[in-house]
Amino acid sequence: MVAYDNLSIDHDDGVATVTLESTAGRNALTLEMANELVSAATTLGEDPDTRCIVLTHAGDFFGSGADLGALSGDESDAAHIRELAGRAHEAIVQFHRTKTPVVGGVNGIAAGIGFSLTLFPDLLVLGEDATLKFAYPGIGLTGDGGATFFLPRLVGLRAAKELVLKDDPISPTEAHELGLANEVVPSDEFDDRLAELAAELAAGPTAAFGTTTRLLTDSYERSLEQQLAAETDGIADATRTEDYERGLDAFFDDGEPEFVGR
Repeated sequence: MVAYDNLSIDHDDGVATVTLESTAGRNALTLEMANELVSAATTLGEDPDTRCIVLTHAGDFFGSGADLGALSGDESDAAHIRELAGRAHEAIVQFHRTKTPVVGGVNGIAAGIGFSLTLFPDLLVLGEDATLKFAYPGIGLTGDGGATFFLPRLVGLRAAKELVLKDDPISPTEAHELGLANEVVPSDEFDDRLAELAAELAAGPTAAFGTTTRLLTDSYERSLEQQLAAETDGIADATRTEDYERGLDAFFDDGEPEFVGR
């Protein structure tokens, strides 16, 4: 596995934990960090031993946004922002389309692109010390990182518009009520709960999980007939996996299947 400067990857029994720790202050996103996220996402997406990916952070910030220290405040910023957003977007696509479940874990501040990175995981766990904030209007910018794609799908269009226009900090409780987070846990239980949830998912039928979550996401762009056809392809392909054979055998033996992720 590649060694990175702005993140680390730890493997434990099928779970790959990606911990964000930028060389810039407050876990700000740099171009180097964005490139490392692309590498991590593509590498883990092709790793047959990775059955769940956790995206979390070190320190008090999950992400404070782009590294504003790299900007000049003039017309030259457009090229830098375009390159930074482009690489970050490639990472998000790779993570989002991976065949394994992705769990986000935030127990700090997630703002700007940091906020956007909390939206694409399949599940999101927040600690009580978490704060989410869209933040882009504060410097006169528009959203990126998929925020304008995922946010209305998670909370509804009108609620999404309210969140970005009012731009108030979002507490863990509010995030859970809005549908931005799946659960909120006490800070002293955060690491254990994140690991527990990831282990549960890593023990499941990885390929079936991946196909099903993609079907759910893609359903917004398809007609009913197209979605039914995709479901037919997905469930037929799933019968070719070892996990299907194990699940079927366990069903007829009245036992619990031991899935292997293949």
